[in-house]
Amino acid sequence: MSVRVAIAGVSGRMGRALLEAVAADDGCALYAALDRPGSSLVGQDAGAAWGAANGVTVTDQAQAALKGAQVLVDFTRPEATFGYLEACALDGVPVVIGTTGFDEAGRARIAAAAERVPVVFAPNMSVGVNLLMKLAEVAAEVLQDGYDIEIIEAHHRHKVDAPSGTALGLGQAVARASGRDLEACAVYGREGVTGERDPRTIGFATVRGGDIVGDHTLLFAGVGERVELTHKASSRATFAQGALRAAKWVQGRAPGLYDMRDVLGLK
Repeated sequence: MSVRVAIAGVSGRMGRALLEAVAADDGCALYAALDRPGSSLVGQDAGAAWGAANGVTVTDQAQAALKGAQVLVDFTRPEATFGYLEACALDGVPVVIGTTGFDEAGRARIAAAAERVPVVFAPNMSVGVNLLMKLAEVAAEVLQDGYDIEIIEAHHRHKVDAPSGTALGLGQAVARASGRDLEACAVYGREGVTGERDPRTIGFATVRGGDIVGDHTLLFAGVGERVELTHKASSRATFAQGALRAAKWVQGRAPGLYDMRDVLGLK
């Protein structure tokens, strides 16, 4: 029996990747296609934009469209996500959130919604990236004194938030594993005369350009050696496939806040 999937943000890059992934996944079926009010796709067939009509009309009426859906997959922007979350909570529809750029208050709103419905919230749905998160924790536990930690990420020119949610997730993972508070030790970029590096800091560097899908490198730099853990995404399909894996996993789960480590059994 296929999972009835609603997709939010179908006019975006990830929206298209999700539409293609659902069409190729025998375990999922497209049930609803949502986009922002005023989108040129509203009223059109969701697959028409890429030449594969699927019989599902794009709508901006979330509450009505979600009735009967078994999960909503959301890759939009924070302000849109909150509206979709509320609609799902009212109808008891599980949610998979890949949107990034939330502040602390936004994450608290997601946690509050997760008390009513199951929510899988992850800055990156890629299986490889989530394995990288696990490896990062192991490395941070072993490489303690004498190793400086830097996180370098690169994305396409259209990405609106920095550092990426994945980079911040890596930062949280290594901070936890090494007994640090990321908010207290993070350094976001350097400029001018910065002085000697504080060994307790975790540095972040951001690159934006071209059509880079997503590169992340975690660097442990010691004296005489360095360890680099890198993940490079060459297609958004990897994120879409991971999101659908989460959409199937969340079926029948109790309300709660989950992440991809739960989905992949990495906790």
